[in-house]
Amino acid sequence: MSNDGIKRRDFIKQSAAGLSVPILAGETTVTPVATQGIRPLVISSSNRNRTPTGDVFEGGIACVTRAMEIIKAGGDTLDAVVAGVKIVEDDPRDDSVGYGGLPNEECDVELDASVMHGPSRRAGAVASLRYIKNPASVAKLVLERTDHLLLVGEGALRFALKHGFKKEDLLTEPSRKAWLAWRESLNPRDGWGPSPLRTGGEQERKTSSAGLSREEIALNEWIAEKLRHRQTGTINCLALNAAGDISGVTTTSGLAWKIPGRVGDSPIIGSGLYVDNEVGAAGSTGRGEECIYINGSHTIVENMRRGMSPADAAMDAIKRISHRYGDNRTELANFNINFYAINKRGEHGGASLWKGGTYAIHDGREAKIVDCAWLYEKK
Repeated sequence: MSNDGIKRRDFIKQSAAGLSVPILAGETTVTPVATQGIRPLVISSSNRNRTPTGDVFEGGIACVTRAMEIIKAGGDTLDAVVAGVKIVEDDPRDDSVGYGGLPNEECDVELDASVMHGPSRRAGAVASLRYIKNPASVAKLVLERTDHLLLVGEGALRFALKHGFKKEDLLTEPSRKAWLAWRESLNPRDGWGPSPLRTGGEQERKTSSAGLSREEIALNEWIAEKLRHRQTGTINCLALNAAGDISGVTTTSGLAWKIPGRVGDSPIIGSGLYVDNEVGAAGSTGRGEECIYINGSHTIVENMRRGMSPADAAMDAIKRISHRYGDNRTELANFNINFYAINKRGEHGGASLWKGGTYAIHDGREAKIVDCAWLYEKK
């Protein structure tokens, strides 16, 4: 069997029959687990983050729990997903979304978001929004109160302010210190510094921890991790109610230290989010440029329309990204991307470029974290 697995015709035929289809990743065979249809259902990216204080914030669990509460109370699926991600946007312990998100290269926090409402076939989005910590709620207003799909920058800010949102500073102290360490680490010959993260490496960081409090050590370790692995972040949430209606949202502070005005996939309908009430929904986290290139979420929904399961449809999108680089793992190791999907029957699945991806689900009984299928394993 080739690295492309079974023939496409048989792949779609088996997926439509609800079978688990093996996916080959080099020497490793990854088999997405077939899921039983569940309605109502809410899924989201896991957003399990190590915080600057050293504890762990379970953003995805909080998100799907709140969204399911609203659905069970008879609320609309769009209201449910926006309320779910608002918990994460409001909480500075998640540094990839909303308040406390890591800033751009000029130390300004810029936020992006999109929403889609399946029953009404409407969408709204905002990009490069500053000073408003709940971009998903602003995107919902774009959907409800305009005939536009996307507002950006100063226009998006003025729109939010005219609708009663309050302008506030989104930069937290840990995010500011992380930006400062990043800036000081760029060039040992410029005027910024001194930074122990720039000159002395791991041993100097250990030495510099002498005499620090536990909180200060935890913050330094958190900052060092952000410098080692450039944050992409984002939270995506998709919801299906008992009647089969679907909505979705994706919200983010984007790539850490990005060029001001850079926009990833999150606010782009069809890339970071796509909902078709007759088929299903998909969303993305990770390297936005890769998702935009293949129009990832729309691709996944169209795969499901042709009969693929959510997990298989998401893995097909991951493979398209891999093929863009000739399946060269050395180049692919520079980033990660994750997709999440549900179909109208209530089946769900996730897929990641690299092993280790997870997502949160709430099946109406409990919230839990489940594993994504994956294409490659880092050695």
